[in-house]
Amino acid sequence: NTELVYNTDDLLTIDVSSLDPEASKPFNLSAVSYSESVISAQGNLKMQTYLINAKGEIEFPVLGTLKIGGMTRSEATNYLKERLSEYIKNPIVNIRLANFTITVIGDVNKPGTYTIQDERITLPEALGLAGDLSNTALRKNILLIREVNGEKRFAKLDLTSVGIVNSPMYYLAQNDVIYVEPNNAKIKSSTYNPNTAVIISAISTLATIAAILIR
Repeated sequence: NTELVYNTDDLLTIDVSSLDPEASKPFNLSAVSYSESVISAQGNLKMQTYLINAKGEIEFPVLGTLKIGGMTRSEATNYLKERLSEYIKNPIVNIRLANFTITVIGDVNKPGTYTIQDERITLPEALGLAGDLSNTALRKNILLIREVNGEKRFAKLDLTSVGIVNSPMYYLAQNDVIYVEPNNAKIKSSTYNPNTAVIISAISTLATIAAILIR
């Protein structure tokens, strides 16, 4: 189960606690901070967040500039604990990714962009969020687009294959885009709507190019 790696533009919530609340307090962003914040469904302030900049760094209270980009949650947690141990006895650190979103488009019942509450979601689970594949979807030709260090990577996945669970793309990363290709009959039937036909054709072309690149 591959852990997510934190990257530029990720928003992190970081909560620091210990047996001495007063000692931990300076290491938590206050509600009056000018940092970006995560708002709960009820509209209340839930937690202040840290934005990872282009250098992979965040500005942390007292500790200053910390390089978190490129680390997994467990790595970042251990790193912060080590740094905080200079000031707090037995610090407890809880880090969450606040802006983990994925996008599912193509031949699914509810295409859209979804915010993931946990930092772990599989391809089938993501398709489930999108209302599952339609009857005309090509289950052997799922295109996943992932950005790694500023570069787009493409993977062609077969949902009917048992080996899909071993794919490094089986567990999704933040900002992944999943495209489900429709079969030829679905594409032809959409020609009554020129706009729909153009969109499907364009995405299908992208899928074809990606398939060539990943052979």
